[in-house]
Amino acid sequence: MSWFGWFIFFLIIQIIHALGTFNLYKKAGFNPFLSIIPIYNGLVLMKIIKRPWWWIVLLFLPVVNLLIFPIIWIETARSFGRKSLLDTILVVLSLGLYIYIINYNNKSEYLENRNLNPQSGFEEWFSSIIFAVILATVVHTYFIQPFIIPTGSLERTLLVGDFLFVSKYNYGARVPKTPVAFPMVHDTIVGTGLRSYLNKPQLPYLRLPKLQKIKRNDIVTFNWPADTVRQFFVKEKGVKKPIDKKSNYVKRCVAVPGDTLLILNGDLIINNKKSILPYRAKPLFKYIAYNSNGISSQKLKKLGLYDFQRKFKINNINQKSFDDIKTNILSLVDNSLENFTIITNSNGIPIEKIRINRMSISEITERKKRLTITQKDYDLILSSNVVDSIKRDFKMNKSYNTSYFPNNITYDWNEDNFGPLIIPKKNNIVNLNLFNIPLYKKIIRDYEKNNLEIINNKIFINGQETNEYTFKMDYYWMMGDNRYSSEDSRMWGFVPDDHIVGKPVFIWMSIDGINDGIKNWKIRWNRVFTTIHNDGEPKSYLVHFLVFCLLTWIVNKFFLKKTKP
Repeated sequence: MSWFGWFIFFLIIQIIHALGTFNLYKKAGFNPFLSIIPIYNGLVLMKIIKRPWWWIVLLFLPVVNLLIFPIIWIETARSFGRKSLLDTILVVLSLGLYIYIINYNNKSEYLENRNLNPQSGFEEWFSSIIFAVILATVVHTYFIQPFIIPTGSLERTLLVGDFLFVSKYNYGARVPKTPVAFPMVHDTIVGTGLRSYLNKPQLPYLRLPKLQKIKRNDIVTFNWPADTVRQFFVKEKGVKKPIDKKSNYVKRCVAVPGDTLLILNGDLIINNKKSILPYRAKPLFKYIAYNSNGISSQKLKKLGLYDFQRKFKINNINQKSFDDIKTNILSLVDNSLENFTIITNSNGIPIEKIRINRMSISEITERKKRLTITQKDYDLILSSNVVDSIKRDFKMNKSYNTSYFPNNITYDWNEDNFGPLIIPKKNNIVNLNLFNIPLYKKIIRDYEKNNLEIINNKIFINGQETNEYTFKMDYYWMMGDNRYSSEDSRMWGFVPDDHIVGKPVFIWMSIDGINDGIKNWKIRWNRVFTTIHNDGEPKSYLVHFLVFCLLTWIVNKFFLKKTKP
């Protein structure tokens, strides 16, 4: 629905309100024609029901207004003597239209001095819960939203199991497009699998003023532009959803509008210069290590490495033991009983499982091993005696494919050799031709809602033949620091400005083994209450927070004691 459509809807609501409250304004001692004046009629109504004026502000906040409207209906009914449980139920179920009966009933009287306090313990508890939900919804939608890192695309910078606070106001809070939605949940109601919103009506895109622009190399939370996923790690077709209900992703913005991006032999080049990431960024790259005597997994682990694979041979495997360890197996090399060989991650098979199943298992020490490590890890390996040599590994052979953006067979880009590519900027003009149209067709069609056709090798936008296009929005290029385990812009392209959610600013909790069941959880205390974007080594402010809470409790206790009669 367009803004004009919403304006007409607003006027209709005003007419409905005036017809349903005209006499009530008069009975409360106000000019009944005040019920016709938009917004001011709400301020007068707050005086009638003796509630604060700022409730009117809540009526204009999508999602929040779904909670405050029923409260105002109930308070209006009670202000004119309708305070029974049945009255409350009727006014809510009728979406406020029950007030018409009160309005046109000559016996209705205004209770000027009615008791505003809750009439029972349950009513007090319920009203407290409702306003707590309203406050939390305002904070969640427009200020700070909690997220959890479910995948390792930013590993070692952000870890799987990090719980983040994401600031909505840094880049400008986005007004929800789906105004009829369950508060404080994403696309489904927790524990039910039910959709948490209605597809219609939808609000036009609107973002509140921002405090800062997205800077190159900022870590950013955004809605995945390639539709959405229902479940991570599961390959499936995209699901069409409103922008604000698409899957939430967090990546590093490596290129901003107007930048020229190139990936050359695994190195990221921005504007003809090698990209220099912040100190806290720990990008991972692929290497191949060699040792003529075999590479010891235990020695690698002692160096602090964990992102590598191990090969094991099991001599006495059976169905029962296989079922017990299959969650630890990445792949099967040989499934014959005589030479049963498996690949695991760096943790191997848990000792407890080996003992319970009485397995005879031995690790195959490889002379060549692929590693995914940081530059610091690389320097550490070079200074050790774990390997004879180690070299960078990247894809040199290019082949035409649809796996990488622009997902067109005429392009041969891959994860290590990609571009060059100019990141679209608002109001910039691009020259279009049949070769580069795959780069921009999704922007033109899907993000900026134009009709794009190619007829007889000519480009038509909204029915007009053209050889250029002016971008209506800014776009960004998002990549993970763990670039070989990251589905990012290299696969699905540009991220539009209207998909930006916010800026991660704080890790308030971090759990190792978050995906391995609660009994395997371990809190990473050194990451709890740490900032994300500051320079230098991360520092936990947990102790500072606890001291602050203790001082606040002591001060409150002291002043409460002083003020007791």
